[in-house]
Amino acid sequence: MKPVIALVGRPNVGKSTLFNRLTRSRDAIVHDLPGVTRDRHYGEGRAGGRPFIAIDTGGLEPSAPAGIFAEMARQAEQAIVESDAVLFIVDARAGLAPGDRDIAEKLRRGSSRVQLVVNKAEGMQPEAAAAEFHELGLGAPAAISAAHGDGVHELMELVLAPFPEDSAADEERDEKHPRVAVVGRPNVGKSTLINALVGEERVIAFDQPGTTRDPIEVPFERSGRRYTLIDTAGVRRRGRTGTPVEYFSIVKALQAIEAANVAILVLDAETGIAEQDAHVAGYILERGRAVVIAVNKWDAAAKEERERVKAELHWKIGFLGFAEVHFISARDGKGLGPIMRSVDAAYASAMAKLPTPKLTRALAAAVQKQAPAKSGLFRPKLRYAHQGGHNPPRIIVHGNALDRVADSYRRYLENHFRQAFALVGTPLSIEFRAGRNPYAVRKDLPAGKARALREAREERARRRARRR
Repeated sequence: MKPVIALVGRPNVGKSTLFNRLTRSRDAIVHDLPGVTRDRHYGEGRAGGRPFIAIDTGGLEPSAPAGIFAEMARQAEQAIVESDAVLFIVDARAGLAPGDRDIAEKLRRGSSRVQLVVNKAEGMQPEAAAAEFHELGLGAPAAISAAHGDGVHELMELVLAPFPEDSAADEERDEKHPRVAVVGRPNVGKSTLINALVGEERVIAFDQPGTTRDPIEVPFERSGRRYTLIDTAGVRRRGRTGTPVEYFSIVKALQAIEAANVAILVLDAETGIAEQDAHVAGYILERGRAVVIAVNKWDAAAKEERERVKAELHWKIGFLGFAEVHFISARDGKGLGPIMRSVDAAYASAMAKLPTPKLTRALAAAVQKQAPAKSGLFRPKLRYAHQGGHNPPRIIVHGNALDRVADSYRRYLENHFRQAFALVGTPLSIEFRAGRNPYAVRKDLPAGKARALREAREERARRRARRR
């Protein structure tokens, strides 16, 4: 088993910077503002060939009052319980703070191994940087610079030394399983939905827009199948973002959509479908991701609001007509089973393998039922089709004069292929590739060579005529 390493400390001591260094990623948002990280955030790291799991946490303030900071502290405490070892990070520049003493007292009562880490020690003598932190009574501090990487390798060798090396862990690879991004505008219940699916308070659900900032990956199992849920920040319209942290949160949310196989678009039945919802739906469609629509807070909506939402589904986000729609209450756990069945169906459709012979037969049946319209003197000829990719499925159609195929006929083919192969919940991309006309003179050839080619073709035509 891979050891689990939790990173804890006061706000703004460099936990997320160290997390990104350990996982060789930029998954955690880093900003010079306390409290940017709020949920616990998992990532896989490797030190000297040895794998481990790192957990980034929000700032731990044991005496935090009720509110978002108390929720952050609860998430950090849960990470400590889950971990095999704790990196307690303090700030060499700020020096020893009263909050550090409170956290040290809490960690001494825990069962996990604790390594005191003095961060931001670049340009300082390690002994001088760590001197005042010895009084915390947590052993010899390790002075590092997470931003520059100084001392990080030595730190991880020290932390991982007590754990047995597992040769099987190096070869361990997760089986293919759906990655599901839960997206929507702020405060529609995304985090509440994830907690309801997982069955625990895995991410902070707070009655305040913008609570989630980092995309949080949550592995879980349901009915014997593994999933990775990704909780994302609420996506606002372009130009409506506020702080730099909020801007980077939205960038991370869009990256999470792109990295997912399926997106659950969460809507709010009480407030109806807003313009922002259409923007989020547009982001999903632009990236070609399979999608399931979950209309949350359905039990709290009045009858008039329910009718309005059903009507708005058709005329505001009708371009997601291929997606299955579910009316749920994440807070009460109602309607969650059908959502996951739709996620499974959408994932299967997005990753489907479509054999060339079946695609070509389906194309022939579509053309026989309704041929493409003539364009001038030419009628496009669709000859055969094959699959060019998945997530979303991409079908490449070959033939002649395909640049003259109307957009309406492309949509007709999309619907025909979707019905022929029972594809649900996923966009479908159709690409036309016309064969090269052997009698066309290439425009990039020099005039002399083009003239010689024309004369050679004319001579061959005269010879065929004489033979007849």
